[in-house]
Amino acid sequence: MEFRLLGPFEARHEGRQVLTGARRQERCLLAVLLLRAGRVVTTGHLIDLLWSGGAPANARGTVHTYIGRLRAALRPFGGPELATREDGYRVVPGTYRLDTAEFTALVRQAGAARDPGTRADLYDRALGLWRGPLLDGTADGVLRERLGGELAELRLSALERRAEAQLAMGRHDRVAADLAPHAGEHPEREQLVAAQMTALYRGGRQAEALRLYRGTRRALVDGLGIEPGAALASLHDRILRGDPQLNQPQAPAPVYAVRVGEEWLPWSAGGHPALELCNTYAGWGGQALPGGEWLRRYATLAVWAGHHDLAAERLVAQLLARAGREPAAAAAVLAEAQAFRARLYACLTDPADAASFAAVAAVVERAAAVSSFTRDEDGLGHWRLTPAAGLRLPLYAAARAAGELLADPRRFTIRACPGENCGWLFLDASGRRRWCSLATCGAGCTAP
Repeated sequence: MEFRLLGPFEARHEGRQVLTGARRQERCLLAVLLLRAGRVVTTGHLIDLLWSGGAPANARGTVHTYIGRLRAALRPFGGPELATREDGYRVVPGTYRLDTAEFTALVRQAGAARDPGTRADLYDRALGLWRGPLLDGTADGVLRERLGGELAELRLSALERRAEAQLAMGRHDRVAADLAPHAGEHPEREQLVAAQMTALYRGGRQAEALRLYRGTRRALVDGLGIEPGAALASLHDRILRGDPQLNQPQAPAPVYAVRVGEEWLPWSAGGHPALELCNTYAGWGGQALPGGEWLRRYATLAVWAGHHDLAAERLVAQLLARAGREPAAAAAVLAEAQAFRARLYACLTDPADAASFAAVAAVVERAAAVSSFTRDEDGLGHWRLTPAAGLRLPLYAAARAAGELLADPRRFTIRACPGENCGWLFLDASGRRRWCSLATCGAGCTAP
């Protein structure tokens, strides 16, 4: 069977619509279970969702009746099993297709794609699954927001990322058409507005781009009491000046990033180089964010090490040159660094994870084997990696920093942001912070 929730509710079997006789609340109930497939949804929560606090006295019996009807309706088509579990129900994972699951999988693939054309095509496929608002005609606005807030956010993010990829390929006309229904509706999504303004400007529609900015600013000031951010205001000024560089397609800049040389690096938020290495990935705490992977090239790893004073600039330049001559070896080191980062994150967030600690310790020991203790101009002794480290020098530099942190009592003050799709690490000597105060994960985390 196939279920479509991204628009009007549809259940199909061999291309033919089924369950057409199901009541609206029965369709809602099935949709709730499908959206949480594999997880138990308690009867109390189902009642709260279906009746929004105004449930009748016999609501539990009604839910039980709905489940029975749905089971009977699904059985002839080999539909998913609706299992009873304690005080609730769950959809047993099976071979059925679900458009919401396909959408999130395609967005995840697009975020990992390096080629702008591939990325744009995957986003096209993902966004093409939307036929209207979630459960249009079945769920009201309140229920839709409660059920689909995360999906709606992911859809807007996909629109922004697709626009970035298309602008990088010079497809500004396509961006202007795609974003026209959305930019005015979401003034708070300044990246989306910026992409539309850029597309309009490149298409010779400067007046429309400026009008969109004025409307966005008015909505932000009147609705939220804030001015547009620095990036959007700067874009407005450049359009006013007719900046010719805006006509040149450029690689999309990541969110919450700092430009170092030719590389984009995430903001420093952890308070220690070992934590910053872990924070080069967004999404540790949940579903991976589109564009959340920062260590995509060896050059980024080398520049990152220099940026955090783990490697001298002259060494970084030498490493970049060597990586250009030995791309396969550089790619292998990058893969090692990504694996090391995952192990380091695991042992920093779970002190009892002995296997991850052992894996990190092995790299730290290898780093120590190619280090020397020398006296610097400041008169102090310092551990320095020798040329024997080769292309692994930035990895070993990060490993040395990790070893120092794991031997430091501050290691017990590490906190992971609990924000959905976050998990970035930071030192918290006060013991009072819970969230990423800079919202570096891009998931809207803020200090309490």
